[in-house]
Amino acid sequence: MIVDAHLDLAHNVLDLGRDLTLPLAELRQRDRHPEVPVVTLPALREGGVGVCFATIWVNPHQYPDPQMAHTQALRQLAVYLRWEEQGLVRILRDQASLQAHRALWPQDHTPALVILIEGAECIRQPEEVAFWFDQGVRLIGPAWQRTRYAGGTREPGGLTPLGLELLQAMHQHRLALDLSHMDEEAFWQALEVFPGPLCATHSNPRALLGGEGEPYANRHLSDAMIQAIGQRGGVIGTVLYNFFLDHTWQRGQKRVGLEVVGRHLAHTARLVGWDKVGLGSDFDGGFGLYENPQGLDQPADLHKIAALVPTPWQNHVLGENWLRWLQTLF
Repeated sequence: MIVDAHLDLAHNVLDLGRDLTLPLAELRQRDRHPEVPVVTLPALREGGVGVCFATIWVNPHQYPDPQMAHTQALRQLAVYLRWEEQGLVRILRDQASLQAHRALWPQDHTPALVILIEGAECIRQPEEVAFWFDQGVRLIGPAWQRTRYAGGTREPGGLTPLGLELLQAMHQHRLALDLSHMDEEAFWQALEVFPGPLCATHSNPRALLGGEGEPYANRHLSDAMIQAIGQRGGVIGTVLYNFFLDHTWQRGQKRVGLEVVGRHLAHTARLVGWDKVGLGSDFDGGFGLYENPQGLDQPADLHKIAALVPTPWQNHVLGENWLRWLQTLF
């Protein structure tokens, strides 16, 4: 079973108008966006992706007000709940649902979703964490760019007082902390005050991406940050976007080779061990087929990543590491 720790499925449905219940080939024929889609629900099923972390991600440029973001987030949540009612997915909420899914999946290959809020602007106040937990959310990433809660990608800063309250509420209700997109100052502050389960769903090593001087440096993890996540038992999902694998790559250039993915996996593993390395593809997360590495054209191609991993650890990196981490969350 493959586990992909980052897919913006509801964003694709509502903001891009994609029908993700279609076969992938049919969606590509119909789609009019410049970024060629990579994921649909049938493609996840056929590709052996048994679990994905499905985001509620509200673009702050489209929905700049917290109330607007909240309303759009509820619409995204409704997409996942509708799919669940239709039997197209399972939503994992607790230990029992995880165990039931693992028992059923070999027979029916129905993908399961772990719901993740990416960028917490849709949470109008920290006390709303309880509401989102009741709706099935199990992870929150406080930042995307800077939010009312924390500094983020290309917009540095630490935790705000509201951010500290958010982390307290998350720990109270046992929601996990997704450290991806958090600025380094906010990252270290969060590790000091948040004792609960944490991870980085889709982050790569900064050391392989030009280091501190690059414009997107704070989008990536320093070696010290990677080690800190590992010491807390967190898993780090490698993101499969060309620019986050090779910082010299530009749109329109040849797709990076699959061996570059292997270098990122190996770098993280040298710091924390292969048992803390996973996948967080971010397929269709504002980009598409030609922005992904060569050969990663659909979810089924994630199996190719096994060849980049030492044999004893292949199944662990493809999925077992995330499944073990979910056991600690639930």
